[in-house]
Amino acid sequence: MQARQRSDTTAQPNPRGGLYTPEQRVRRDATRWTLVQGVLAPVQFLVFLVSTVLVLHYLATGHGATVATVSIVLKTLTLYTIMITGSFWEKAVFDRWLFADAFFWEDVVSFLVLALHTAYLVMLVFAIGSERTRMLLALAAYATYIVNATQFLLKLRAARLQGGARAAGLQAVAV
Repeated sequence: MQARQRSDTTAQPNPRGGLYTPEQRVRRDATRWTLVQGVLAPVQFLVFLVSTVLVLHYLATGHGATVATVSIVLKTLTLYTIMITGSFWEKAVFDRWLFADAFFWEDVVSFLVLALHTAYLVMLVFAIGSERTRMLLALAAYATYIVNATQFLLKLRAARLQGGARAAGLQAVAV
């Protein structure tokens, strides 16, 4: 397998081991897609929480299938939106639409999350399986979403720590 070629040298991993090179940090802070992702992530999480409650309610009682189904479709549309805008963010920051080195595994798991959500939609549209089976698939999709959200939260924390360490280093140099 041949190594990936890149035209933008700033897209290379940070040789000091941080999440972003200084150039990538500037691009991250300058792009509007950072704000878009910052807004969409908590919205998606809220939709996920509500939908999870509705799906669990249906599975426990057998009631509320329609509202649970609508919530799963809404969660899926929210996921598609954050994935598309996330690819714009990666392009702006890392000069790659997806699978930038810094977020490679997060993108891999995101595609698994997308596949499960899409499988749910296919089952729904073509009336494949029972309502219960589809709801269980939605829960599997939600479980992978939690793994993926955790990955991104850990990266956010790493970025903040990197930024804090850089600021502390600059402050020490200034003193």
